[in-house]
Amino acid sequence: MALSLPSHYRKNVDDTKCKYRQLGKSGLKVSVPILGCMGFGNKDWVWDWVLEEEESMKMLKAAWDRGINTWDTANVFSNGDSERIIGKALKKYCIPRHKVVIITKVFCTVGEDRDNAMAYAEPLRGTKEYVNQSASLKRLGTDYIDLLMIHREDHRVPYEEMMQALNDLVRAGTVRYIGASSMWAYQFAQMQFCAERNGWTKFICMENHYSLLYREEEREMNPFCEQTGVGIIPWSPLCRGWLTRRLNDSLSGQTARSMDEKINGSRYIIVNENDQNIIQRVEEIADRKGWTMVDVVLAWLNPRITSPVVGMTTEKMLDEVIAANDKVLTKEEQKYLEELYQPKPISGHR
Repeated sequence: MALSLPSHYRKNVDDTKCKYRQLGKSGLKVSVPILGCMGFGNKDWVWDWVLEEEESMKMLKAAWDRGINTWDTANVFSNGDSERIIGKALKKYCIPRHKVVIITKVFCTVGEDRDNAMAYAEPLRGTKEYVNQSASLKRLGTDYIDLLMIHREDHRVPYEEMMQALNDLVRAGTVRYIGASSMWAYQFAQMQFCAERNGWTKFICMENHYSLLYREEEREMNPFCEQTGVGIIPWSPLCRGWLTRRLNDSLSGQTARSMDEKINGSRYIIVNENDQNIIQRVEEIADRKGWTMVDVVLAWLNPRITSPVVGMTTEKMLDEVIAANDKVLTKEEQKYLEELYQPKPISGHR
């Protein structure tokens, strides 16, 4: 006879809408999806589609209420304001720190004011005033980070020095796990081998650029991660929203971000005619199965990774992405989506 859960636990189970997966072969579990927080901060940073503090905090609370307890940010997002907002949300909504998985990244410079520091990265890095030590901990209002990632490979720092420094953070207790973001597979492998050779902490995950429209990571990085027990949590899994919008519907899926990139272009995403044919196939399968395009795209992606990092700025999007967890494509449908893909120039770390 199965035991019935106490009412408190039953409510928690019923309120939890998403799923959780082990991150690589580590002991850390992350939600599916992971909430991307680049869109939370201030409009003075780079893009005016970024949500300001009040709206951002509401989205964090909405994600938490649905069980999305893994939040991905970076020191550079909104020049540090993204991290600050996460810290404020934890306090305002009395969210237990130990129940949230905070991912943040370091590499880019962060100025001491709200100006766009990205444009001044190199000059700022070379000044005596610039110090980034423990800054993320202060902005997040926490004494530890669950997963600290290097945002990009830094050719100015020897791998031995970098991996030893990351290991020291883990040993000190200020960081629980470490990971890395977009780089060449050989660079990632060298860092892992360096850590293993010296008995230091190794990376448990790779946050790379991967989607139905950008599959270059399938050549080297993804197989290496799969064979060595490293979790994969890709950024831009919906290709900046291109994979969620119908090509012939000018109003479908429009957001401030998509409109901005339609006018000004995107740094990483260039959608060509072949890509549009793939998007058309996503539409076809969605119509045939009575699904959303988000369902189709994530049903293709989710079995190939640990969890997608999705930037969501509306509660409707939260619900759509969570709903995709229960969707499964046939092998024939997967092949139909994949067969048109053509190689692309490397994008994301060049």
